[in-house]
Amino acid sequence: MAYIQGDSREQSLLFPEAIDEYVTENNPVRFVDAYIESLDLEELGFTKARPAATGRPPYQAKDMLKLYVYGYLNRIRTSRRLEVECHRNVEMMWLLRKLRPDFKTIADFRRDNRRVFKQVFRDFVLLCRKLDLFGKELVAIDGSKFKAQNNRDKNFSDRFLKEKIKEIDERLDKYLEQMDEADMKENGTAMAEVEGLKAKIEHFRLKQDEYRAMCRRMEKTGETQVSLTDPDSRSFSRKFSVDVGFNVQTAVDSKHSLIVDQDVTNAVTDIDQLSRMARGAKDALGVETLDVVADAGYCNSREVTYCERSGINAYTPRIPTSVNRKYGLYSKDMFRYDSQNNCYWCPEGKQLTYRFDYFDKWRDKTRRIHTYECAECSGCFLKQKCTRAVRRRIQRAAEDDAIDRMNERLKNHPEILKKRKQIVEHPFGTIKFWDGQRHFLMRGLENVRGEFSLSTLAYNIKRAINIVGVPALMEALA
Repeated sequence: MAYIQGDSREQSLLFPEAIDEYVTENNPVRFVDAYIESLDLEELGFTKARPAATGRPPYQAKDMLKLYVYGYLNRIRTSRRLEVECHRNVEMMWLLRKLRPDFKTIADFRRDNRRVFKQVFRDFVLLCRKLDLFGKELVAIDGSKFKAQNNRDKNFSDRFLKEKIKEIDERLDKYLEQMDEADMKENGTAMAEVEGLKAKIEHFRLKQDEYRAMCRRMEKTGETQVSLTDPDSRSFSRKFSVDVGFNVQTAVDSKHSLIVDQDVTNAVTDIDQLSRMARGAKDALGVETLDVVADAGYCNSREVTYCERSGINAYTPRIPTSVNRKYGLYSKDMFRYDSQNNCYWCPEGKQLTYRFDYFDKWRDKTRRIHTYECAECSGCFLKQKCTRAVRRRIQRAAEDDAIDRMNERLKNHPEILKKRKQIVEHPFGTIKFWDGQRHFLMRGLENVRGEFSLSTLAYNIKRAINIVGVPALMEALA
């Protein structure tokens, strides 16, 4: 049996006269073209959205935006690869009408409009609202670490720099002692040794001056890290696969796992991100109240309080942080707070009464902490299981009332925590593994924010096409 044969390379073929015949009616590129044509880029804030009266004509901003959206939809993110696709990709030729901008022009467009891409992302969220693709009831928030254009060797912490300065001081003392010994010999070999030591001393003094300058810069800015290649990137814990990078935040609706809001920050942890992301999701959905679920890394009494004030019900598990648990003693969560009498009750049924207030000098000097103390510890037979101090004390912040209300909600709706991973892990898995974006191409916080806005826009477009199809999206535009 013969194989399937192709056409001869020397045979003349009659291609279609119109390039439009190469692009099917259901091709996503048709929606990309129609959607971007429907946008008012000048109102959104794009540069060169209106051509100048004089000078060389620029490429139209809509054509450049189409190029990037198509590229991020098809795992093509670099300006050089996008330039190549303009010369060989039939869909790209159709989309740009055979325009072929060079890589420098392509890269400049992304850099110049980095702050505006999020506006396009928000506009597409409004289109998804029009198609009723959001449940508007439950949103899951999570963060992920994306690698920056900065190696760990080019990232320095305050502690590391102080250790290095101390280490160099010890080396310099050692080299100076060796120089004194060499000077006493007064021969040719000693002179060569002295010259070598002088070079080493000069090298380490320059390095020490560099480290001290970094320390001064951190003291001035209040930062705890310095990154040389990308100053905005930060080093994360060793438990993450990313050494130095950015903290990417998403808020995902539960109905179809569409991203409602997103942002990029260089905060090392998620502890202060909950209310900001929750309010952004609530505004994007246009609702009065919203349920938000996040993992334990977001649990913060102040953040939960801010959410309540904004009409948002937060659901986050609480990680026990009591030092007593480490020693096998009763932890704070084993004590019951009595709001009516403003006191705590211990597992033995004894009362811890209110004693005094103080302000948190370590985290927030304006944060008031209430202190409760048990007066019956001396005669309690369970004291060895409760505390190592003379009396058991418990601290309570003013915002802990919000945590108690949240814990009550969690008891009534334990299934919400189980839904979290199903909702929020899908976009990160798709963006990182299917779309191939595990690192940022650009440097600087504003630049990577623009880059991630393109990634999330492409994710939402692809997701919406899978849910309703290209014809329905085109009809919604009309």
